[in-house]
Amino acid sequence: MNVSLNWLKEYLQIDLDAEKVGEILTEIGLEVEGMEEVESIEGGLKGVVVGHVLECGQHPNADRLSLTKVDVGNGEPLQIVCGAPNVAKGQKVLVATVGTTLYPTKGDSFKIKKGKIRGEASVGMICAEDELGLGDDHDGIIVLPEETVVGIPASEFYNLESDIVYEIGLTPNRSDATNHLGVA
Repeated sequence: MNVSLNWLKEYLQIDLDAEKVGEILTEIGLEVEGMEEVESIEGGLKGVVVGHVLECGQHPNADRLSLTKVDVGNGEPLQIVCGAPNVAKGQKVLVATVGTTLYPTKGDSFKIKKGKIRGEASVGMICAEDELGLGDDHDGIIVLPEETVVGIPASEFYNLESDIVYEIGLTPNRSDATNHLGVA
């Protein structure tokens, strides 16, 4: 039987981490055989933050690329090479920081690394909808409302939720725990 931690929290005040809740369930006779994190968007947009494009100009060595400086709320602006046709100074955008793994709508996941693109350093990526797994649009980057707060995680902007689902090996003598209310 599968049991959602978020659903259990609707019935109980739980301030424990998921592993501890799993241990407690096992101790009371509901053996946890496994647990899995379930995210509404694969990867949960971890490492993706709201940025503000401070500067945007033509890349000196490429006609279709822009060289930007983006404030992501941690002090020093990031230099990012961007190929999107709609990037402009003053925009609020979603930035995948170095070390972030992205799960695009199509294709394999990939990790953001520091690099040089046509001779210019790039430390991050300004993202389009399909690159984040949010949809199929790849016409340009996602431009957020002007009032969006710089530096907040993308998961907070989109109100993404994740949940822990426990797989419980229910024995026939525990018919009291055949649903979330019974487990709670």
